[in-house]
Amino acid sequence: MNIGVIGLGLIGGSVALSFRKYFSKVEIWGQDASANHMEEALDLGLVTRKLHPKDWIQMDGIVIAIPVDATAKLLPEVLDAISNRTWVMDMGSTKEAIVQAVENHPKRAQFVAAHPIAGTEFSGPKAASEGLFSKKVMLLCDTQNTDSQRLQQVIGILNRFEMRIISMDASSHDLHVAYVSHLSHVSSFMLGQTVLDMEKNREAIVELAGSGFASTVRLAKSSAAMWAPIFLENKTHVLNALHEYIAHLNTFASALEQNDRTVLLELMHKANEIKPILEGMTQNGNPIQ
Repeated sequence: MNIGVIGLGLIGGSVALSFRKYFSKVEIWGQDASANHMEEALDLGLVTRKLHPKDWIQMDGIVIAIPVDATAKLLPEVLDAISNRTWVMDMGSTKEAIVQAVENHPKRAQFVAAHPIAGTEFSGPKAASEGLFSKKVMLLCDTQNTDSQRLQQVIGILNRFEMRIISMDASSHDLHVAYVSHLSHVSSFMLGQTVLDMEKNREAIVELAGSGFASTVRLAKSSAAMWAPIFLENKTHVLNALHEYIAHLNTFASALEQNDRTVLLELMHKANEIKPILEGMTQNGNPIQ
């Protein structure tokens, strides 16, 4: 089996390692816009050889793990070049723009729109992990538009990766992830920026910050090059989430200004209702990423 991986960062590199772990007869071809990432991936053994556009036709499957705006541009070219037996799967955190980019493509049925609910705040080939996807959720979108044979091939691979598969339409996907994923990243980035703006003593941050700060701001270490396109592609839903978040922050600030203990307690008690949901996620093996 020849598998091509386009984009050799955390997600693409972990895909390559997962294929190596779960399949004995597989050759991984890799492609990355960064020459340094390409060399790192080869040195680390993530891939065995470089993948070029002329090689796409030889692949049994191609995984695209690059920023979502770049995916929407590259995907039609990949579909143009592949053979009739090849499946193509993207791993983007937004889906509507990507599926729209190929909705009328003659090989649309060979494409699987996917989003793994897995990740870390680290990036690049060195961040790749063969266990990244184990026991995690894979969201598959608009599967009715994928050929059943190609879809079952991909599902079989994801099952070998030990992933739990959930299907939904692309529009619903982008709405839901704006609240449960994208908003948390915006919040973390801006919390980090606020602390840097207001606390000029970097040593104080190191010495005084506890685990709560570290866990809350962890996502601020994520790749800006990856996340800026996600926010822009999902702008409408992210803005709606932000406006709601800002409204809650303003209510909290107003209660503080007015020394209104009752409102503060009410706001925090209401937020406590998230506790059983988070505990359920951890018990199911799907902690928040």
